[in-house]
Amino acid sequence: MAVSTATSTETAFGGPYGSGDLGAWQGMSKAISTETQIKRVLATNGVFMFGDSIAVQDGKSLATRLIGRDGSQMAVHDWSGRPTSGAVDAMAQWATAYGLPRRILMATGTNDIFDPPKFAAQVDRAMKLAGSNRYVYWINVHATRWSKTAAVQMADQRNSAWVNLQLSDAQKKYPNLRIIRWAEYLAAKPSRITSYLRDGVHTSITLGQNARNELTVQSLVLPLPAAK
Repeated sequence: MAVSTATSTETAFGGPYGSGDLGAWQGMSKAISTETQIKRVLATNGVFMFGDSIAVQDGKSLATRLIGRDGSQMAVHDWSGRPTSGAVDAMAQWATAYGLPRRILMATGTNDIFDPPKFAAQVDRAMKLAGSNRYVYWINVHATRWSKTAAVQMADQRNSAWVNLQLSDAQKKYPNLRIIRWAEYLAAKPSRITSYLRDGVHTSITLGQNARNELTVQSLVLPLPAAK
């Protein structure tokens, strides 16, 4: 995700939605698989992941956990600070260059708290790219940046809920959209917020990283209906 503190700048009024403004992310850290790895994943019915800074941090551990669970390999296009529009752009590029596997993991949305109304259209874009015979697994978001003022933290929570609501609404339109409910998992026990997050957004290592990755793998390995 990119709500790393370097990814946003706050105006005097907290930006149009109270969380600040999304800063430039193109120069931030990233993790992108090689063409060889991408093609191997496609050939072996693996998973493509498009994510943000949480995915940059946790992606290697997630790939190891997934391959240990059912043998599936993963190719990643993860970029810190990137909003969902950029992640879907990357998905479109890979779809054109390589094609897409049957399972696509979207670990993106946290950086959309800076401009929540744009999120729904990006979910639509991703689902149309995937088509009806592929399954899109989308990790929903939790952001409450502890380093920010109380007002910004409240805006982060409100905007995270707004993003998540749009994702839930999209699931009503797309039966092949699977939501991995990270936000609800954290909220189920208040102690998880402080133990599984290191800054109100990114997972703690290793406790939070393991919890989020396990939640994700459990969803990814569920049996899928036969392809039409």
